[in-house]
Amino acid sequence: MKNWIKVLLFCLTSLVFIGCDRITKDLAKQHLMYSEPKSYFHNTFILEYVENTGAALSLGDGLSKPVSFWLLSILPLMFLVILFIYAIRKIRELSKLRLFSLSLVFAGGIGNIIDRILFDRHVTDFMNIGIHNVRTGIFNFADVCVTAGVIGLLLSYKDNKPKPAEKIEEGLSG
Repeated sequence: MKNWIKVLLFCLTSLVFIGCDRITKDLAKQHLMYSEPKSYFHNTFILEYVENTGAALSLGDGLSKPVSFWLLSILPLMFLVILFIYAIRKIRELSKLRLFSLSLVFAGGIGNIIDRILFDRHVTDFMNIGIHNVRTGIFNFADVCVTAGVIGLLLSYKDNKPKPAEKIEEGLSG
């Protein structure tokens, strides 16, 4: 696949997932903000509107506004800019899975940073999954993107490990 096509796919994929995140958060605000939580599949999946000013599981929720802004907006934004530059510079070497996974991480991160900047540190969360008392924290579509992207990256690196026979051959030829 040509490099410019890979760059285009990375950018389009990122934009699509950022758009999906924005749409789902707007829908959550419209339909869940002032209503009771909605339960599906015997409380396995719950939709409940929450605004989170911290990171995952409200970690850092009590930070002052300036510290929160730098730790939860600017620092992650710098990381995402570096990730974007890395993806574009290494585009030739990246497998399709790895490139797609990086675009998911990028899109999810940008999706939550948009909330933090536009809505005074408040990120819209609205999904919760679990059985009985064993539940996830409340999360959003951007969080799903980041999680799926990290899993994809782990799988892509797992596939690149040389198999035992390849290690032996490398040792014999070196």
